[in-house]
Parts: sequence; C-alpha cells; structure tokens
Amino acid sequence: MPPFDAGRLLTGWELAPVPLVVTVWAAGFYLIGVRTLHRRGDAWPVGRTVMFVGVGIGSFYVATSSGLAAYDTTLLSVHMVQHMVLSMLVPLALALGAPVTLALRTLPQRPRRTLLAVLHSRVAKVLSFPPLTLLLYITSPWALYFSGWYDATLSHVWLHELMHLHLVVVGCLFFWPIVGIDPVPGRVAYPFRILLVVLTLPFHAFLGVTIMGQDTLLGGDHYLALRGRPGYGWLPDAMDDQHLAGGLLWSSGDLIGLLLVGVLFVQWVRSSMKEAAREDRRLDLLEARARAQETSARESGPATDR
Repeated sequence: MPPFDAGRLLTGWELAPVPLVVTVWAAGFYLIGVRTLHRRGDAWPVGRTVMFVGVGIGSFYVATSSGLAAYDTTLLSVHMVQHMVLSMLVPLALALGAPVTLALRTLPQRPRRTLLAVLHSRVAKVLSFPPLTLLLYITSPWALYFSGWYDATLSHVWLHELMHLHLVVVGCLFFWPIVGIDPVPGRVAYPFRILLVVLTLPFHAFLGVTIMGQDTLLGGDHYLALRGRPGYGWLPDAMDDQHLAGGLLWSSGDLIGLLLVGVLFVQWVRSSMKEAAREDRRLDLLEARARAQETSARESGPATDR
C-alpha cells in the first residue's frame, strides 16, 4: 500500500457492503420521514436533518469506507481515529437528529404502536439504565484492546465489521438518553447527565495513557508482519505508532467529552427557559382566572342586594 497521508484519506475509498447498506437505509428512511412531514405541511428542523444525515451517517460512512477504513488495519493510530469517530461523534450526531421522534410522527398506526411498545419494554429500560450504559461504555474499549478480541478483528473481516457496529451501538446506548431529544427511557436530570459525561473523561485518559505506556504491542503479530512485507517500508515504528494511537485516544476523548458537556449546558439552559415560559403562562392564566372571579363577584354583589 502507498504511504498514508491526507491525499490517501480522500482518495482511498473502498466499496464496503455492510457500511454502504447501513448508510443508504438509515439516511433513506430518515429523508423519507422528513419528506412525509413536509408533504402534509409540518415543519422539521433542518439542523436535525443535518446532524443525523450529514454528520452522523456521513461520519459513519467516512469512517468505514474512506482512507480511514483502508488503513485501519495497517496503522493502529488510524484505527484509533476511526474508533473515536464511531464511538463518540457518530452516536452524538445521531441522537441530536431525533430519529425516534421523526418516526413517531410519520409511521403508520401499527408500526407506531410497535415502536412505542419497544420504547416502553423492560428490555429498553434495562439497556438505557444510566449506570449500566456508563459501565458498558467505559469497559468496552478495555475489553476490545486487552483481550483477544482486537487481534481477532485484524484477522477476520466479518469480526472487523461487527466491531464497527458494536462501537456505534454502545455509543448510542450511552449518548441517546443523555443528549437525545427523543422520548427514550433512561433520561435523568441535567446535572446527572453532565456528571455521567464527566465520569467518562478519566477513563478515556487512563486508557490512552495505558496504551502509550505499555511495552506490549496491540495486535503485535499482525502489525509486525506487515513491516516485513514488500511495499510497507514506509510504515513507522510499531511502538511509536502505538504511542501516537494512545495520545489520540486521550486527547480526542477529552475534546469530544468537553464538547458534549457544552451541548448539555446549552440544552439545560434552553430547557430551563422553556420551563420558565410555561410557568409564566400558568401563572398568567391563574391570575386571569382570579381577576375574572373577582369581577364576577363584584358584579353579582349589587344584584344580590337588590
């Protein structure tokens, strides 16, 4: 393979069947839902469509079919960039796209009832339980890199594709109740949401530092074998690349985590403003009713005297 650079990132596209099918189906169904709303005169925020289709599904396809995917089994550092995109950026954007809300507004009656039954099922409540999703989210990378799982993904294509889907699914289970707009179970108050996000930051940092500091290569047999093949002389030292991968995991995890805290803060402020507006309307209504009762009492008083 030619050396990895920015040019290869843009030109090294490959036709991967699973990511292509997932991308076309997810984006297609979402856009059909938006079109259905527009046809009947209902509005749908453009920002949600951009987040789901452009950022969410778009980032998923780039991570699994562009030069990142072409080199994700050649350089651990490239794989780590792909890992962070799939586990953090994609789930965050998908959640902000509110696809469940869109589905509830556009599906026919029977599929809509089925979706509501799934959302209110015991399985959904368990899978969205915040302590469980937090535990799954922070332990999943450790299980991936410090067991035989990662080595197996380097040798089996179907396991490699399954790993990509696993990263997205686990990320969605964690992010959806925290930043999502959809009426999904597992939602907690905003202070606890911010706390859950803050709790993930040390684990990303610790994992990155651990990868940087260990003497054993992740996927060592695979990456060392590549350096013995013709045409791979451009590869950097395997340990140096692992140090870079750990640093990328550390820095990008903190960066996206802080971005997520900012998103939550904005949502919290908007929610508080909406709640204040509802409370003002409620108080105005109570005041108007009180004035109406006083006026009615004054008007009925003289009539009673007469």
